[in-house]
Amino acid sequence: MADKPNCLVAYRVPMPRSAVSRKTSNSSTADTRQRILAAAKDEFARYGIAGARVDRLAKQARTSKERVYAYFSSKEALYHHIAENETAALIEATRMDPADLPGYAGILFDHFTAHPDHYRLITWGRLELADGEADSETVDPMLSTITGKVEQLRDAQRAGLIDPAWDPVDVLALINQIATTWAGQPEIGAAAAKLAADTSVGARRAALVTAVERLFPRPR
Repeated sequence: MADKPNCLVAYRVPMPRSAVSRKTSNSSTADTRQRILAAAKDEFARYGIAGARVDRLAKQARTSKERVYAYFSSKEALYHHIAENETAALIEATRMDPADLPGYAGILFDHFTAHPDHYRLITWGRLELADGEADSETVDPMLSTITGKVEQLRDAQRAGLIDPAWDPVDVLALINQIATTWAGQPEIGAAAAKLAADTSVGARRAALVTAVERLFPRPR
């Protein structure tokens, strides 16, 4: 009888059930946590910190109240986590070019128009959290960003790009206030949609960019 040729047989070693279980569990845990964060973001934007209800956001996240507290020790801790993430997103999305302050105002307007819940989250925190309750993980990055922008403005003044008569802190505050005019006054925004000569969002944006341009014109 002829010898059978040697051959290599490829086969997969089955993954131990414990490893499969851990992988599935980790995936499920991550999904649950993400659903909680999404539901919490909506809940806090709608009702603020005091008005938010953990049982309501748990229902929206398709989980239990107990599971929410397994991830976050308190409702306030959950808010701080959401606020920290939103602050990081704001910082990343609204970088400033000191040579184009009207353009910067437009960037801020675009961000809060696309993310009105972000503005509401920030406002609730300002209203409801006392100075002693402010979360350093949220405050420090924002303060660092503000400090950096003020220094950018000072450098631009030294370079002759911005009128040096302005205090850079005032420049930043005025631009931020103008840029969030419509986000902070939704009732006037609703009226503008009916009463303005041009009811488009683009017209609102153009108006605030023009206002900043007149205060802080682009260098020619």
